[in-house]
Amino acid sequence: MKSGTVSVIGRPSAGKSTLVNTITGMKVSITSPVPQTTRNKIRGIYTDQRGQLVFTDTPGYHLSGKEINRRMQEVTISSLTDSDAILYLVDGTRHPGTEEEAVADMIAKAGVPVVAVINKNDILTKNNREDAEFFLRERFPSSPILFASASEDEGVDEILIELFKVIPEGELMYDENTYTDQDLEFRISEIIREKTMATLSDELPHTIYVEIEDMEYSEESQEVWIRAVINTEREGQKGIIVGRGGENIKRIRKASFKEIRRIFPGSKLTLDLRVKADPKWRSSDKVLGRIFR
Repeated sequence: MKSGTVSVIGRPSAGKSTLVNTITGMKVSITSPVPQTTRNKIRGIYTDQRGQLVFTDTPGYHLSGKEINRRMQEVTISSLTDSDAILYLVDGTRHPGTEEEAVADMIAKAGVPVVAVINKNDILTKNNREDAEFFLRERFPSSPILFASASEDEGVDEILIELFKVIPEGELMYDENTYTDQDLEFRISEIIREKTMATLSDELPHTIYVEIEDMEYSEESQEVWIRAVINTEREGQKGIIVGRGGENIKRIRKASFKEIRRIFPGSKLTLDLRVKADPKWRSSDKVLGRIFR
C-alpha cells in the first residue's frame, strides 16, 4: 500500500481548489472566480485500494510585496518541503510569463517528484496546448505532463495513476472515510467567506475575512447555534455587505445556511451573521496570524 502527501501548486485561478474537490469528491476548498481565494494550506484526502493521497491545496503563488500576499507565498513555499510529491497545475489558457517562471523555478528547486498538469483542457486552443506543453517539457523533462479539466472531471484518473507511482510505500495516515482534516470552525468560516465573495462578486474580493465568534452544539437536542462575523476594512464597506434593506446579508446567510446544514445533517441550525469593520487588517500581524494558522 502507498501513502503520501501531495502539494498542489500553481498560479492564482489555475484550478487547484476545483481539482482537489473533484478528486476527493467532497467540498474541501472553497472556489471563486476571484484570484487567490485560497489563503491557507487546506488538506483533502483521497483513499482507494492503492493507498492514500493527502493533498495540500495551497494559495495561488503571486508575486507581490503586500503583507497578505507575502504570507500566502510563505504558506505555498513551506508546503513544498513537507511533501512526497508536487502536483503542478498550469492554467493552459494563459501564456506562461514571469510569474509562471517563478513558480516553475521554485518547484524545480524543491527536489520533490513532480507531476505536471495542464488544466482547462476543455477550452484550450491548439496554440494554448503547444505553448504550455513546451514550457513544462523544457523545465521538467523527466516528469509526466498531463492534460485535464478539473471542472469537467477529465484526466483525473491519469493524475492519480502518476501520483501513486511516485509516492512512497506506507500505512494510511487517516481513516479511509476521512476526506479532510480541517476543524469545524475553519470549514464554516470558509463557507461564509465563499458565499460573501459570490454575492458581492467584484466589490469586495479581498477585503474580508470571517471569524466564528461562538458555536454551540447540543447532541441531546440536535441543535447547532453559530455566530459569525464578516470583517471588512472600512466602515463604508459594511453597507455593501449588508445591502439595501439587508438584501445582501440575507442572501449570504441563505447560501451559507444551505451548505453548513450538510455538515450537521438532521440538526436544527441557527446561523447569526454580523458585519464589522477592522481597519488595516491585511497588514495586521495579529489578524494575519489568526488567519494563516
